[in-house]
Amino acid sequence: MDTQNCFHCGLDIIKVEEIVFDEKKFCCNGCKTVYEIFSLNDLGCYYDFEKSPGATPLDISGKYDFLDNESIISKLLEFQEDRTAIVSLSIPHIHCSSCIWILENLQRLQKGISASQVNFPDKTVRITYNPELVSIKTIVYLLSSIGYEPYISLDNYETGTKNIDRSLTYKLGVAFFCFGNIMLLSFPEYFEVNEYWLDTYKPFFRWLIFVISLPAFFYSANGYYISAYKSIKSGMLNIDIPIALGIIVMFVRSTIDIAFNYGSGFFDSLTGLIFFMLLGKMFQIKTYSFLSFERDFKSYFPIAITRVNSDTTEESVPVYDIQKGDRLLIRNQELIPVDGILISGSASIDYSFVTGEAIPITKKSGDKIFAGGKQIGKVIDMEVLHSVSQSYLTQLWSNDVFQKDVEQKHKNITDMISRYFTPILLLIAFSSFMYWIFIDTITAFNVFTSILIVACPCALALTAPFTMGNVLRILGKQKFYLKNALVIEQLAKVDTIVFDKTGTITTNKKSSISYEGISFSEENLIQVKNLLRASNHPLSRMLYDFLPEGKRMKTNDFEEITGKGIQGMIDGKHIKIGSALFVEKSEENDIMQTSVHIMIDGVYFGKYVFNNQYREGLDSLFKILKQNYQIKVLSGDNDGEKTTLRNILPQGTELVFNQKPEQKLEFIKKLQEEGKNVMMVGDGLNDAGALAQSNIGISISENVNVFSPACDAILEANEFQKLHYFLKLSKKAMKTIKMSFAISLFYNVVGLSFAITGNLMPLVAAIIMPLSTITIVSFVTIMSNYYAKRLR
Repeated sequence: MDTQNCFHCGLDIIKVEEIVFDEKKFCCNGCKTVYEIFSLNDLGCYYDFEKSPGATPLDISGKYDFLDNESIISKLLEFQEDRTAIVSLSIPHIHCSSCIWILENLQRLQKGISASQVNFPDKTVRITYNPELVSIKTIVYLLSSIGYEPYISLDNYETGTKNIDRSLTYKLGVAFFCFGNIMLLSFPEYFEVNEYWLDTYKPFFRWLIFVISLPAFFYSANGYYISAYKSIKSGMLNIDIPIALGIIVMFVRSTIDIAFNYGSGFFDSLTGLIFFMLLGKMFQIKTYSFLSFERDFKSYFPIAITRVNSDTTEESVPVYDIQKGDRLLIRNQELIPVDGILISGSASIDYSFVTGEAIPITKKSGDKIFAGGKQIGKVIDMEVLHSVSQSYLTQLWSNDVFQKDVEQKHKNITDMISRYFTPILLLIAFSSFMYWIFIDTITAFNVFTSILIVACPCALALTAPFTMGNVLRILGKQKFYLKNALVIEQLAKVDTIVFDKTGTITTNKKSSISYEGISFSEENLIQVKNLLRASNHPLSRMLYDFLPEGKRMKTNDFEEITGKGIQGMIDGKHIKIGSALFVEKSEENDIMQTSVHIMIDGVYFGKYVFNNQYREGLDSLFKILKQNYQIKVLSGDNDGEKTTLRNILPQGTELVFNQKPEQKLEFIKKLQEEGKNVMMVGDGLNDAGALAQSNIGISISENVNVFSPACDAILEANEFQKLHYFLKLSKKAMKTIKMSFAISLFYNVVGLSFAITGNLMPLVAAIIMPLSTITIVSFVTIMSNYYAKRLR
């Protein structure tokens, strides 16, 4: 019967069932309908990425009626506030670039969907939508109607478990079984023993070997065929093409040998080749998953949150120690690390980390608040519903919205090699085959196969990811947390370092504080302390800890003005705390000081003077950094400590005072215009813009749940003196990558020279290939660990 392929899904069309629409042929009404949907919404270029990329949509009427149940929907949703909800759905059918493209353009198919993002390795799509305009049930039916039916298992959502793909393990087991049995049956061939029974049954055993090889050839190695086919189809040659070609050539040649009684063929080498390549792939995946686990485990925000104990005392605890039922205190600008119930009267929460929308949402007592929100305004209390999800917080931090446009040099090198390696390899293989075919046929096939296998650039491609992954792990253990691996490369390029002063090179844990002005009443002191309670500024935190304990009082109309101060109403009195200009006190003493001024109900009381304590090891750190970097210090304070800083810091260090947040940003921009590669180190509060503008922004964390989403790294404050060590290690990481590139290229050159001359058997090449990967991974791990220890 005459058959053709469906334009949408690629399946064969039986002539009598053929549907013609828009001069294109479809196998069913479902495929035709999907094509119509895409055409009407100007999404026809879906078919330009891949030929016949779609799946046939199935009839799922009534299947997802359970999505009308609000309690079930609440388990599926990651986030839900007013007109914004976020859900992640598993889409098993995702397989190509067309799938990614259409799933990231769902907003053009359905009103109410604002954004969708595909995670290709996990085969999931994260959809942000407006629940007032579209329901999750409608979205699921839309996905199903275009051939991307989601897999929803409520058991998985309840337990948090995921289905594990064990297909590689099964393939490896089948290949090992085939390889072991074929080796056993081939022993008489190896020793060429002339014995009657062996000679009589030799054809039987050869065909038995052929049969045993079939599962390895058709099942275990099918991933290479599929990958090679898709690569050729897309016009981009990947490394699986020569591998698949080598396997097929060996199988065809071995079958011909047995069929025409030329010999026993190479089935032992073939199955061995498949086994060792799959073993190498398994090793690669296991190593990657180990690094990924380390990254997930160590890349939590190294920040503390304030927990309120049953006796109303407050303590700072690491975010990962938070348990269900704990009561937390969230100050102005602090990130909410867990889902919970708001206890205090009202709150204004900025969910821009989650939704991209910076408009604060007002919540009242008893409302649910979600992890990832940032508290704006007065201090709030909340009760924890779930323990912290570190991977979720890391996901927010790594959001594409906050990524910087950085040069990916090592990635470009890898991509360039992968792009040109395969065609050059195929050229060498075919040229060598044509040369040897006129000399010795068996040698020609051995040479052809060996070249295709031994020159696999897997080790070359793995060099940068494994080096970066291991360095990320090392830095994480040292409490220096990087957003991603590219930050290491940027750190290695830094030539200018700009430090914020307050809260960065000074510590808020140690400071001698004195008061100058009108005496406070006990009630006034309690009011001042309660206003300070909501602020996260380093000076506010120091003064809060300095003042005596008192009763809790309700704060109204709290406002923190960046770079100036805080104000609010407590017990009917308007209190302002901040700079002299903020409290309208224009006169300053002759001696410039770091100070916080107090005004209550329009009456100026006085100021608290801070004699800042600088971080331990600051002078030695700056002396070391000064040898290789330009050092600059910015401060929003006056220059009262200029003389002190001049004595501490190396000669020639630029000091700039009285800098507003926007001026800090312009200072960074000016340096970049001069060609500088700038690293900014700040506390993430008044210098968020400067951190975002810099090539590398490092936020110092010191017992506060505050950081800038645009920062590239978070450094725990007690590791501040190791900054030079981290910079040196990043440079050594790049050196390790270059060395491992050289080793990998050297291995390929040597391996090819043996293969071309006919001195390398295919089985040996198959064993060497995963060994080369293991060698490179071991080398980068050993070298990065060696540098990490030697540089301390």
